[in-house]
Amino acid sequence: MEYKMKENSFVTDLEFGELEVSGNAKFGFRPYQLLVSSVAVCSGGVLRKILEKKRISYDDIRIQADVKRNEAGANEVTDIHLHFKLFQVNTTEEKLEKIFELTRKNCPIYQSVKDSIRITESFECM
Repeated sequence: MEYKMKENSFVTDLEFGELEVSGNAKFGFRPYQLLVSSVAVCSGGVLRKILEKKRISYDDIRIQADVKRNEAGANEVTDIHLHFKLFQVNTTEEKLEKIFELTRKNCPIYQSVKDSIRITESFECM
């Protein structure tokens, strides 16, 4: 990937389209937003694949991501909490606990940041 500098941001062209990143939300996606989104969406995608491989039906998955940053330092991300809402999921909470363990183990983004960012999860069946 190559990033080209603009007046208030950097931009790159990716397979899906142009990505503009800036420290100012008026000019692009903020880097911490992309970091948190990467953790959340990677986890959600792995969860979806595991549910499908295990032939567990569901109607929808929603993920709420809450982030804490260290304002006393470099404003780095210190904690991410992911709350998963699974709609009409056809399994037990015990099985879901094991599925979330597999999700953490198989999500490359989670594995990439787990030693520097505290990631917690919760879920509810709707």
